[in-house]
Amino acid sequence: MNDIRYPIGKFEKPALFQEEKIKEWIADIRQLPTAMREAVSGFNEEQLNTPYREGGWTVAQVVHHMADASMNAFLRTKWTITEAAPSIKPFDENAWAETVDARSVSVELSLRLLEGVHGRWTQLLESLATEDFQKTFYHEGTKMEIDLYTFVAMYAWHGKHHTAHIQQLRQKKGW
Repeated sequence: MNDIRYPIGKFEKPALFQEEKIKEWIADIRQLPTAMREAVSGFNEEQLNTPYREGGWTVAQVVHHMADASMNAFLRTKWTITEAAPSIKPFDENAWAETVDARSVSVELSLRLLEGVHGRWTQLLESLATEDFQKTFYHEGTKMEIDLYTFVAMYAWHGKHHTAHIQQLRQKKGW
């Protein structure tokens, strides 16, 4: 049975370091703003305020979450390449999804944020040497050390994951 929460499957940490995968993942990250914009194209307010699944976030909250997560990811990347194994503070995604901006402002603001952040982030990622992707940060929430290689893989997956939530809802509702 297909789990609607994971329309493309759960994230799987790469088993091996493969340099060629980095370019794929950067391309996925670069593509996210366009994919997200296309996913919500033509949606009216009622559609934007529809949860993608029962008990889940609304489409608008998903778009705003992607902007929040991407801003955090960009900053985490910068800390990782400029500091020795920095400690990264998690953010409470569900609490952030309930703030007034995530529940009431136009998704256009977050779509523009995605364009800007992903533009800068992908340029930064493309400038890095292969060995930079082996640099790590410590995630205070999971109590794990994460290398930039795995982090980039996770965010490439993350964008596709949430875009698929919206696409799946669109298909289900016939929008």
